[in-house]
Amino acid sequence: MLSKKTKYGLKALTYIARHKGDTPVQVGEIAKSEQIPQKFLESILLTLRKAGILGSKKGKHGGYYLRKTPSDIKMTEVMRVLEGPIAMVPCVSLNFYEKCDDCPDENLCSVHRLMVQVRDNTLYVLRSTTLEDLSGKKYV
Repeated sequence: MLSKKTKYGLKALTYIARHKGDTPVQVGEIAKSEQIPQKFLESILLTLRKAGILGSKKGKHGGYYLRKTPSDIKMTEVMRVLEGPIAMVPCVSLNFYEKCDDCPDENLCSVHRLMVQVRDNTLYVLRSTTLEDLSGKKYV
C-alpha cells in the first residue's frame, strides 16, 4: 500500500511541475491547494530536496522548484526516495536484497517467483512514467 508520505509527495511534485513560471512555489500554496498538512509537507519536500529532485530558495519569494525537467524525473527515483524499496519482499529487491529467514531455497519458492513478476511489472510502469506524464503538461 502506498504511504501518505509518497502520495502527498507525488501530489506536491505534480503541483510544482504544473506551476506557471520559473518562480519557486511556496509550501503553504501547495499544502492548501492539495489539502496536505503543511508540517508534513515540509518534511516531504525537504526529503526530496536532499535527494536532489527539488531545489529551494529562501526568503519572501522563496519556495521549492524542480532541479530537472519533469520529463527527466522518473517515478522509480521518486518512489525509492519516499517509499524505500520497490519490491514487496526483500529477497527480490534489486537495491536492498536480503535473504528471507524462512526460505531454504529461493529458486523453489513460489512466493519468490510471484514477487519477482510483481517487482518487474511495477518497475516497468515506474521506469516508463515521468513527472511530465503525471502533470499532463509537455515541456520543451
